[in-house]
Amino acid sequence: MSDNQGRGHRRPFGALDEPFEQPGSSTTDKREEPRAKIFKGPFEASTSGRSSGTSATREPYHASSRREGGPTQERQHLDRFDIVKTRPADVVSKKGHEGEPIRLQSNFFRIQTKPEWRVVHYHVDFEPELENIRVRMGILSNHANILGSGYLFDGKQLFTNKKFEKELTVLCGQSKMGIDYKISVKYVGVISNAEPRFLQVLNLILRRSMKGLKLELVGRNLFDPLAKIPIREFQMELWPGYETSIRQHEKDIMLCTEITHKVMRTETVYEILRRCSNNPSRHQDEFRVNVLDLVVLTDYNNKTYRINDVDFAQTPKSTFSCKGKDVSFIEYYLTKYNIRIRDHNQPLLISKNRDKAQKTNANELVVLIPELCRVTGLTDNMRSNFQLMRAMSDHTRMNPDRRIDRLRRFNNRLQTTADSVKVLKDWDMKLDGNLTEVQGRIIAPQKIVFNQSKCSAGETADWTRCFRDQRMLTTPSDGLDRWAVIAPERNSFDLKNLLESLFRAASGMGFKIRSPHEIKIYDDRTATYVRAMDECVRMDPKLILCFVPNNNEERYSSIKKRGCIDRAVPTQVVTVKTAKNRGLMSIATKIAIQINCKLGYTPWMIELPLSGLMTIGFDIAKSARDRRKAYGALVASMDLQRNSTYFSTVSECSAFDVLSNNLWPMIAKALRQYQREHDKLPARILFYRDGVSAGSLKQLFEYEVKDIVEKLDTEYKRANSAPPMLAYIVVTKSCNTRFFNNGRNPPPGTVVDDIVTLPERYDFYLVSQTVRQGTVSPTSYNVLYSNIRLSPDQIQKLTYKMCHLYYNWSGTTRVPAVCQYAKKLATLVGTHLHAIPQSALEKKFFYL
Repeated sequence: MSDNQGRGHRRPFGALDEPFEQPGSSTTDKREEPRAKIFKGPFEASTSGRSSGTSATREPYHASSRREGGPTQERQHLDRFDIVKTRPADVVSKKGHEGEPIRLQSNFFRIQTKPEWRVVHYHVDFEPELENIRVRMGILSNHANILGSGYLFDGKQLFTNKKFEKELTVLCGQSKMGIDYKISVKYVGVISNAEPRFLQVLNLILRRSMKGLKLELVGRNLFDPLAKIPIREFQMELWPGYETSIRQHEKDIMLCTEITHKVMRTETVYEILRRCSNNPSRHQDEFRVNVLDLVVLTDYNNKTYRINDVDFAQTPKSTFSCKGKDVSFIEYYLTKYNIRIRDHNQPLLISKNRDKAQKTNANELVVLIPELCRVTGLTDNMRSNFQLMRAMSDHTRMNPDRRIDRLRRFNNRLQTTADSVKVLKDWDMKLDGNLTEVQGRIIAPQKIVFNQSKCSAGETADWTRCFRDQRMLTTPSDGLDRWAVIAPERNSFDLKNLLESLFRAASGMGFKIRSPHEIKIYDDRTATYVRAMDECVRMDPKLILCFVPNNNEERYSSIKKRGCIDRAVPTQVVTVKTAKNRGLMSIATKIAIQINCKLGYTPWMIELPLSGLMTIGFDIAKSARDRRKAYGALVASMDLQRNSTYFSTVSECSAFDVLSNNLWPMIAKALRQYQREHDKLPARILFYRDGVSAGSLKQLFEYEVKDIVEKLDTEYKRANSAPPMLAYIVVTKSCNTRFFNNGRNPPPGTVVDDIVTLPERYDFYLVSQTVRQGTVSPTSYNVLYSNIRLSPDQIQKLTYKMCHLYYNWSGTTRVPAVCQYAKKLATLVGTHLHAIPQSALEKKFFYL
């Protein structure tokens, strides 16, 4: 909320404006759709002749109903495992050669299989026709001795490693009801290891094997409830688990395994209902506000659901049709799960499977009971609770040596647990016992360019100390001569200390700040600050600093709206706590740098060998007010070699549209701004596209990239210029790949572009940042299009250089600075402004 909170030396300059990195991949707010799957098709492998070929995680919709009360039949769809070939045809090699070699370990295990290993595909029909998938599986499982001990079956398609003698094999089966069935197993073909389905089958086999470790499928991943870590003081548990993925990498098929954790709150939705009932007049509205969009876990089947609605008209006493007769929810749960529902008057929760609604019936719903639903994930209040995050990070933020040990133990368990070994053996599938080693390279430390000298970023990529005796690259020639401060009268002493430190810190960096026009207010209400800002505007200030007693979201949003939407004046929000911090000079230095940026000037630069280069970053953030809306932000550099300035713009878009229809108009605005400043268009454009999920890559590649290339050609023809050299690069922060250097984190500047990269892509991994706790996460870069005439070495080096230019932090960032700026701007608009900022601010870092 506030621009500065003063948490000490190595916090980002805009500490509370920065997104808080959650410890552990599953403790972040990854909103997961109900019943979503990764690498999981509808197949169920059977390893014995049991009467049921299903597992506990395949529970059908319990108490499912349509609005009119009829039952629904669960349908499962085969998740497509698409391999999107995006590698440009003219890229012969994507490997670089420059830099210091470094030998690394990764969180990958090679899949070792016999040369004759194969997957045979069959189509299965039942006569008479049998609709129930679970019954089909159960009947077919009685023929495990014929099918082979290991097979995968989804009710229609059968996959096995055994080739039958005949093209058509006819079997006989009988259901528990005594009905005889004729089963026709027809040969379709052998699945080539070049097909996406081949990899999908491997992932299914692995999942089947992992069930032998007594892991439970919760949402997308498998977790170990027996190893849960209670955090009793905060009424929650951490479930350790694994995210796994088998893919074809450069030369080998490999398994990527990442340690993850799931937050399980011991609080139930019923407890939230009881809290809301304290206000009888508004309890229904308050309950809806608190539970809508929550992801909950039902312990009786370990499944997660998103709550889409609350039905106060129905209770557990209501009935629905089950197997041809009406039963109440009370009876259903008692009979099916031996669970007694205590409160017979609680409302019912409604969950709609959105993916399913798109494919089949939009009215298919799942009905849930509040007292049987445990809340998962973290609220915003929890994320801002330092003690809670500290308690969680003790368990989730693992150092490299501890993570390596966990990975090896997982591999060992998988290869020594009898049930797991049997599944792998049935399919002649074996894992390498060692972590895969890769050859990386370390890009040399970069030079940070100040006003009259240069300073090395060093091996840790941190140049904080350089500000003690360096002047900022560019500052206003007259300094900051016209600005205002709004502060409560009671905090006058704290304000005086802050301003004195600010003047001294800025002066040491060559930035002259004159005394501001001070407006004293007598309370800290939001309206009082807004009125004071309106009074300030009469003197046409270059910047307004608001000194606030605490972090208040409403007040912060109002200040930012008045400054960015109504008045086009940059604002700086500083809390009183900041002025009382012992490290006030360090904080004052950061505030001075922020103010300089908000006036449109540049604190530092890097050595850049290319002129005529525009780098663009684009990202999207959803609106906190309206989930149907999102805001796309684009930030572009204006030839950093010449004037070291940036341009930013924002547009509104749909939260459900992967492709931003407003992207080209934003790029066109940046190009015209560049043309105004340099009397020509950029010769090279390096476009970093963030905010892209793996499932959207194909769409992006086929439509967005093509559209940008065509419109760029048209724009440059109109300006009588040669077409630009363009590189379009997708940036992915949330990849599961990890690298280790002898039990430690690899240093900043580490590049990996072989072994664990993907053959169908022009991609590389870059570790650009230093972390003091836990394991560093590399960023994945995927070049979807390139005619920029730069070698892999040059693109990798240029990308690393761009990670040095985020002015809220005197160190490197995980992504190029233009991406970080775009994310920051989109988040500010989506969370606080809810409207497009004034165009007068487009050349200023008003969002830092």
